[in-house]
Formats: sequence, C-alpha cells, structure tokens
Amino acid sequence: MVKNYPTVSEEYLKAVEKAKKKLRGLIAEKNCAPIMLRLAWHSAGTFDQCSRTGGPFGTMRFDAELAHGANSGLDIALRLLAPIREQFPTISYADFYQLAGVVAVEVTGGPEVPFHPGRPDKAEPPVEGRLPDATKGSDHLRDVFVKQMGLTDQDIVALSGGHTLGRCHKERSGFEGPWTENPLIFDNSYFKELLSGEKEGLLQLPSDKALLADPSFRPIVEKYAADEDAFFAEYAEAHLKLSELGFAEAC
Repeated sequence: MVKNYPTVSEEYLKAVEKAKKKLRGLIAEKNCAPIMLRLAWHSAGTFDQCSRTGGPFGTMRFDAELAHGANSGLDIALRLLAPIREQFPTISYADFYQLAGVVAVEVTGGPEVPFHPGRPDKAEPPVEGRLPDATKGSDHLRDVFVKQMGLTDQDIVALSGGHTLGRCHKERSGFEGPWTENPLIFDNSYFKELLSGEKEGLLQLPSDKALLADPSFRPIVEKYAADEDAFFAEYAEAHLKLSELGFAEAC
C-alpha cells in the first residue's frame, strides 16, 4: 500500500533522533529490549482494518488498555521509559512506543527497521481481545494477522521470529521460559530451534508449533532457518507494516 506520510517539523525530527540515542542507552543498560518490542507490537497489533480502530496510536498510555490480559507486565516498560519520555514531551506517545520497538531490534543486533514519525495520539483505547492467543493454531493466527490487521502469511512467520528475543513469564502468560539460548540477541535462532524439536529449558508455544504444522508457514520457517539475511529483510518489512497499521494511509 502506498503511504502518505505527514510532514513533521525539523525540531520534531531532531527530538526523535535525540530520543533514539537515549533509548539505545536505556535498552542496552537495562537489557529491556524484549519488553520494549512487546510494547510496540501490542500497541500496534490491536488494529482492525474493518472498523479502522485500534493500532499504533499511543493508547497504551491508558490504564484501561494496560489492564488487558495480554498486556500483563507492560507497565514495567512504561515505567522504564518514563524518564526519557519526560525529556521529549513534543513526541507523540504513538511515535515514542514504536520508536522504542525499532531501537530494541537494532540494539540487539537485528535489522534496521525504517521509522516514519507523525503518528497522532488517539484518545480511545481499543476493545480487549484483538491480540493473538498463544494457545491457538494457524487458523487463529490468520484471523488476527490477515483478516483483522491486513497482514500476510509471510508477515506472520517473520514477526514470530521476534520471539528470538525475550521469554515468557508464568505470572503473565501462563507459560515460562525463553525460546532461544540467548534471548537478548536478535538472530534467526528461533527458527533453528523450532525445526530442531523441543529442548529442555526452551519454550515452544502452541502458536509456534502451528508454524511447523501449516503447509504455507513451514517453508517460510525453513527459509529463515537457513538464511538469516532473508529473515532480517522480511522481518524489517513486516515490522514496518505492523508499526504503521492505520497510519499515513493514502487517500
């Protein structure tokens, strides 16, 4: 889809660049890339292409959205970000949360995801229940990513590779453990681990296993496991699309 990005001021662009540097420092110091990526994804992944509601428009700042079951623990991300956020009051929350996600991928060795500023902050949080459920399979993934958000099968697999970062926490999701041996490095090891089978100490969610069982998803998993450059290129494309759902749409 052709995008029609809004024009932002030179001062706004400078503030974004300064905030980016501060975010790099914070994420490197606190090892908090996984939760920053989760914040960005959960902020954006509520977009519904039919009603044109939800999406990456800063509504995670509201307690009502933070209280959604799928967002358990994201208050930690907001607390970590607060001191930097206070330094850049001109940047929208919408841009700030997505910028944190882009920086999280970059700092951990992942691809550079393009960032276009100018997202407005919306005043109405989305309804609960739009984010993917890790206990479900490929039909559910397509219902959420393809039918609701307007993404593709390739985007689903590429974004799943973001699980190379971080771990599940039992008190938040009901699951426990990391997907990879080094959950602070962004690489293609998620796909390698998925193909090598279950391993003690590492996690495979039902939604992860669905990627292997589905005849459309599996060849993409195999491609990414064999070719990290292909994964990085297609991940960056998918992340960009997710971070701009409902934003800068051409008339």
